[in-house]
Amino acid sequence: MGSMWRPCGDRRARSRGGLSRCDDGGMGTVLVVEDEREIRELLRRYLERAGHAVLSTGSGAEALRMVEESVPDLVLLDLGLPDLDGTELLREVRQDGRRTPVLVLTARAGVDDRIQGLSLGADDYVTKPFSPTEVVLRVAAILGRSGGGGDPEVRSYGDGRLVVDDRRREARVDGRALDLTPTEWGILTSLASVPGRPFSRYELVNRVRGYEYAGYERSIDSHVKNLRQKLGAGAADVVATVTGVGYRLGVDRDH
Repeated sequence: MGSMWRPCGDRRARSRGGLSRCDDGGMGTVLVVEDEREIRELLRRYLERAGHAVLSTGSGAEALRMVEESVPDLVLLDLGLPDLDGTELLREVRQDGRRTPVLVLTARAGVDDRIQGLSLGADDYVTKPFSPTEVVLRVAAILGRSGGGGDPEVRSYGDGRLVVDDRRREARVDGRALDLTPTEWGILTSLASVPGRPFSRYELVNRVRGYEYAGYERSIDSHVKNLRQKLGAGAADVVATVTGVGYRLGVDRDH
């Protein structure tokens, strides 16, 4: 859950999914694990403004699943989670030999707490209250250190049938520009991040709209319907349905 963008570092698990653009400024996919919704959304806004793709959750158990399935480039982890202590989550992330960078964000300001977090494999440590700008800069620094060469901002699929331009936030099909809403753009680029990989409705909601949109999952179908109408003839081959799961990009990336 192959790969559209080159992975940060050499994590082979990236082949299962996730967005990554960790060159030149350290952009990538960040998983924000924070139980306070206001803080979670504040971080989402600042990270997205800096060009990162963001996944988020307030649950430690859900975070473990997302680390396994979505393979983020960095985890921004609050240690004070309601269902699973953050240090235990960090230990679980490191237990399987994963090298995913982890930036700890917590109210635990003691020296012993810092030492414990760093000894468990955290890459950096920020205490609350914090400056979201500082957090974004630290995220970029960590991703920059662990990053690879990156892929072009303009990518094509299906022998040029579909073209996605990240910098301009434009998509074209058969040479025709698509007038997409932000949600449609988010769905299309998420699916295009790993052609052929099924994305669940929940993950698409999380990537496109944010964790707080619980219950929004079925409306993804309406957005996909509108996206397919704009794609035109053969749209179901481009944005394909995966029965019982969600959707996938049905055309391969061009090389």
